[in-house]
Amino acid sequence: MSPTETTQEPQEPQVFTVSSYDDAKETYRQKDLRQALYDEGDIVMGDVLVNLHGDEHRARRRLENRLFRRDTFQKYEREMFPPIIEETLKPYVADGHAEVVHLGHSMMMNLAAFTAGVDRPLGSPEETDRLYAYLMLFIEGATLAHATGDKEEIKAKIADALERWDAEFLSPSVQRRRTMIAQVAAGELDEVDLPRDVLTVLLRNQDNLNLPPHVIRREIAFYLLAGAHTSASALVRATHHIFEWIAAHPEDEQRMQSDRMFVQRCVHETVRLEPSSPVGMRWALEDITLSDGRSVPKGSKVIIDLMAVNRDVSVFGPDAAEFNPYRALPDGVFPYGLSFGNGMHACIGQDLAGGVLPHPQANQDDHLYGLVSGAVQALLTHGARPDPDNPPQMSAATKRPYWGSYPIVFTKK
Repeated sequence: MSPTETTQEPQEPQVFTVSSYDDAKETYRQKDLRQALYDEGDIVMGDVLVNLHGDEHRARRRLENRLFRRDTFQKYEREMFPPIIEETLKPYVADGHAEVVHLGHSMMMNLAAFTAGVDRPLGSPEETDRLYAYLMLFIEGATLAHATGDKEEIKAKIADALERWDAEFLSPSVQRRRTMIAQVAAGELDEVDLPRDVLTVLLRNQDNLNLPPHVIRREIAFYLLAGAHTSASALVRATHHIFEWIAAHPEDEQRMQSDRMFVQRCVHETVRLEPSSPVGMRWALEDITLSDGRSVPKGSKVIIDLMAVNRDVSVFGPDAAEFNPYRALPDGVFPYGLSFGNGMHACIGQDLAGGVLPHPQANQDDHLYGLVSGAVQALLTHGARPDPDNPPQMSAATKRPYWGSYPIVFTKK
């Protein structure tokens, strides 16, 4: 290097923050903004649906959308999931107490395993505990950017867990479905007898989408952790808000147990106030212009501040930072804010988890309330209350605002 030459320090990308509801809604629809939230979590999140972009994303989403349809959700919500919820709750109700973080993840994991296509042939508590241990590691991998420990050690631990989970749970599930798919092709089995899950859909279209086994493995792990973790977090948080609401508004206690539409409103209000991720994050693939007029150069990072967006007082009112299930909303505004995203990357499972938006003329017998409201109401039906001797604690294992433990007692069998 000559005396006059200097080394160039790598430049940090420019960062643009979006904090209003209307601007965020348009930002999510920008086609030249690519997902950036899970860059550090690629040990689990690499090549999964939420991280794909453009034609690759459209092709896989179009395929998986075949499963995420209203008729499938109705079958899940009304026939398949209620017994799973009650079976998961049964031993805790018998004991008279539970810890909702663990219980919520166990319950939602059982539901998510069913949706993803992870078989549990034994159905035993020990099997549930093993799958739960894998799930918590996958969650740790997906949220690696927020981890407080040694990230390389965490990656190695998760890579090993993926291999062991594949051998114990995924490979037998794949083999069972391949056998059934071959039986359908041979006319030995009816189409309707195939499992309604993501794994079956992927296996039937593996060649068309060029999906190697490691991508299918991560995709199913993603559906397992996303379906369990985000829903379990919403379950714990909604339960907490409902407990606080009942304490301040005891006249609504009976309504919480009998009116599932009201419980759904509580869940939506919870998800608005406490989105699964406090921010959305995107990379600019080209020079773009945001709806507020700012020019964003290619390679810049755009952060959607969901905590600010979902508490925009111009949209949600002067009490936007407070929990209020009676909140009146302007037309076209989602009661859960933009916590499920918007546009082409809106959460594919939002109707499954949160249900559909209520319609005044809709028949409530046909309404989809979502799995989270069903699980919350199941807790309330059994008389769930905060444990007076064990206050809840926040988690110290992540920078994100998650409950670490939330003890409750049951007052009804």
